Amino acid sequence: MLTINGLTVRLGGRTILDRASASLPGKSRTGLIGRNGAGKSTLMKVMIGQIEADEGGIDMPRRTRVGYIAQQAPSGTATPFDTVLAADIERADLLAASETETDPDKLADIHERLIAIDAYTAPARAARILIGLGFDEAMQGQPLDSFSGGWKMRVALAALLFSNPDLLLLDEPSNHLDLEATMWLESFLRAYPGQLVVISHERDLLNNVVDHILHLEGGKVTLYPGGYDAFERQRAERAAQLAAAKAAQDAQRAKLQDYIARNSARASTAKQAQSRAKQLARMQPVAALVEDPSLVFDFPSPADDLKPPLITLDLASVGYAPGAPVLSRLNLRIDPDDRIALLGRNGNGKTTLARLLAAQLSPMDGAMAASGKMRVGYFTQYQVEELDGADTPLAHMTRVMAGKTPGAVRAQLGRFGFSGGKATTEVAKLSGGERARLALALITREAPHLLILDEPTNHLDVDAREALVQALNGFDGAVLIVSHDRHMLEMSADRLVLVDGGTACEFDGSMDDYVAFILGKSDGTEAKAAPAKPKDAKLARQEAARAREAQAALRKSAKDHEARAGKLARQISAIDRAMFDPAGADPALAKLTMGDLAQRRGKLAAEMEAVEAAWMEALEAIEAAA
Repeated sequence: MLTINGLTVRLGGRTILDRASASLPGKSRTGLIGRNGAGKSTLMKVMIGQIEADEGGIDMPRRTRVGYIAQQAPSGTATPFDTVLAADIERADLLAASETETDPDKLADIHERLIAIDAYTAPARAARILIGLGFDEAMQGQPLDSFSGGWKMRVALAALLFSNPDLLLLDEPSNHLDLEATMWLESFLRAYPGQLVVISHERDLLNNVVDHILHLEGGKVTLYPGGYDAFERQRAERAAQLAAAKAAQDAQRAKLQDYIARNSARASTAKQAQSRAKQLARMQPVAALVEDPSLVFDFPSPADDLKPPLITLDLASVGYAPGAPVLSRLNLRIDPDDRIALLGRNGNGKTTLARLLAAQLSPMDGAMAASGKMRVGYFTQYQVEELDGADTPLAHMTRVMAGKTPGAVRAQLGRFGFSGGKATTEVAKLSGGERARLALALITREAPHLLILDEPTNHLDVDAREALVQALNGFDGAVLIVSHDRHMLEMSADRLVLVDGGTACEFDGSMDDYVAFILGKSDGTEAKAAPAKPKDAKLARQEAARAREAQAALRKSAKDHEARAGKLARQISAIDRAMFDPAGADPALAKLTMGDLAQRRGKLAAEMEAVEAAWMEALEAIEAAA
């Protein structure tokens, strides 16, 4: 069992963890979640002793072997295979001792221990882990210094998994992985025999691997049983309870304020009014869940419809060096209502294909035809990194929307949560997720017909990713996504295109088919069965498009009813003030008689009831459709 006892950590004068306490059962698999900046990595660093707590501490059984990936990636002339084998220090020491030990009894003990720790199958286990993380046989024998930083971090992850610690701590392990390696890691962790604590924003990993969720919010931690979906249901129930409690309290507060306003001036009721005033002062407000502006994504849909197809590729080739195409024999058609996910391991050419479709690369051979009026919004991580830290979101947007009115510039920023002071905050002071939202706001400023997103979720937490999915499903143009987030692909894409073997082909199956296909290959074997073909892929795409249109109509209906309800509530409030405080009321209402005010209020209240019922009906329909 791992126990967090009244843990308090302050960094830079800010309290990150505030008397946090929780007990994680032995052998449990816990997903550590929370908003960006909540303190998840800080808590994990306390677990490994890298950060010292100001108060409290973490208890775990003595001699627990803790495994954690260091910030520094391995380097040097050693190969990935040798680096992974060396991670099992006990095995390496025993093998070295077996070469020099002369005492027969001690030598027998060494070999007995080697058998007990399964030392002789270690090379096969190391190779299997490396294959799962994307290293083929040739790559396993290359020096570490020949790899990029992302691949070196994969070696570090492989070494950690191979060392098989009692407590495995993983901080965003899929950050440097493609979808295929992420799926393999998920499969590996499901079978892991020790205790696991993983920080992740991958919804599928949190659902399929963990059996507890440790939620970090406001410096406190709360342990929930089950995976992420179970946590979300429990959180929604808590939010509903809070909302109901707040509504009841607001009604009680309004009733007390009304009584005080009407009876304070009367001598006969002044004492009762004072009593209620004290009761009102003692009332502790119920805090509603705060709406987070980082969850705002609203892609402007193109007003001008283009006839299909938007793009066609006919035996096209594309690459960077003359005569050396990365991809060839490309045959692809993209229509205005398409939702396409590009699948394939890193390095196979997904980004190259995306750049071709975004007209950043020209075909070397074959033909590419694109609608002359088509606008493309292309998002990459490089755009996030290249934002000027000294500039503000308002300055960035004003520059790219030269000639547009300040209102139009502000409106586009507001679609992505940059309103008020947030629009004039220096980019350097924004979080990674906020910078990603700004980049998305910039590339969609002209309401593109085709949205190309290359790993859009790297800086987003689970809630922000879900908001992005909802925004994509409400977007009326075509979408092409490259992502290692399987949940996003499943919820947003209805066409799968596999980039592999120097070309790109339709993958006629579902994401589940693709998972089975990949996991078969990652074990070093061929997939046992080819993925099943859908009965009619075109029909499936048309049905998905109709479903998106229906959801968009429902969302608009819900939004209209919400706006109308808000307007009615303000009108009713104004009438209430005119009835009980004419001096501070709207002059037009103050002139009316009490009878007229009551009659008008009754009509508005009846309309409010009907609007709220329609609003709730629309919300329920959206939930059912989702």
